[in-house]
Amino acid sequence: MQNIRIDGRDVGENHAPYVIAELSANHNGDILKALEIIKTAKKCGADAVKIQTYRPDTITLKSDKPDFQINDGLWKGRTLYELYEWAHTPWEWHARLFEYARSLGITLFSSPFDTTAVDLLEALGAPAYKIASFEAIDLPLIEYVASKGKPMIISTGMANDEEIQEAVDAARGAGCRELAILHCVSGYPAPAEDYNLRTIPDMAARFGCVTGLSDHTLDNTTAVTSVALGASIIEKHVTLDRQGGGPDDSFSLEPEDLTALCRDTKTAWAALGKVDYGQKSSELGNIKFRRSLYFVNDIKKGETITSYHVKSIRPGFGLAPKHLEKVLGKSASKDVTSGTAVTWSLIENC
Repeated sequence: MQNIRIDGRDVGENHAPYVIAELSANHNGDILKALEIIKTAKKCGADAVKIQTYRPDTITLKSDKPDFQINDGLWKGRTLYELYEWAHTPWEWHARLFEYARSLGITLFSSPFDTTAVDLLEALGAPAYKIASFEAIDLPLIEYVASKGKPMIISTGMANDEEIQEAVDAARGAGCRELAILHCVSGYPAPAEDYNLRTIPDMAARFGCVTGLSDHTLDNTTAVTSVALGASIIEKHVTLDRQGGGPDDSFSLEPEDLTALCRDTKTAWAALGKVDYGQKSSELGNIKFRRSLYFVNDIKKGETITSYHVKSIRPGFGLAPKHLEKVLGKSASKDVTSGTAVTWSLIENC
């Protein structure tokens, strides 16, 4: 499983988690709010902001037939066309959003939903592409994106293992050399118990890709936990106000929570470290609290050492307690006073 590189940032298991703030529809039709979310994501410590590039007519039909009606969930009562008309990021905003992100030094990329969206993003110099979960089965779209030679991230919500393999094969076959996949549950919001995070290391091994998590739970516990299981990318929806009334506001992170996510996922990654049974730097000052062998009564040179003279006590500067039987019955090599750490140099013939 190799690393990938997005806009100069290495992403993979040997690097701190790559945190993507999903802007999605949380601009609520206001470009100033979109710009503010980008600024906030930078301030909170996110590595990237992701938007979505579609128009209602590039993603669905304007129809009120039953197939196009949303009958439950957050968006109940709308047609697909009405939802996407409400939620889409106007294409005329894109150039300004990309320019603003670059001025702040934060990466911006997008999820395209058809080839015309890809063409727009290419013209704007998008450094990477994200394939949304519901498009993971759109192999022609994946192939078109892959042909651009940019890093790709594919979310896998609702896709089974066969469909994920098909998406991975399509991307690689069409020229993608830097590919990541995200474990995802396409519920809005999704309960933590649906996530089955043990899937993440299996995905990494099975598909040979950098692997991460697209998290739709309401807090950060699932995302932070996923880092311990090998997630190298964390994507969460972000908003300025969870009560903002927009399509995705209610299941998105507010700034304080995004700051915590960026901090805590990096802490979790740092805590993984490596296999190491040695003493750690933070422990060195506490050696006095370990037990070791000490002379607890005075003894003369040549005198036989007994349990009257030596005990296992704190601090830990003497011989380890496991050596007690080797010390007892030996003779002192010099006069020793009470409170002296037992060392081999104080024992005759040792």
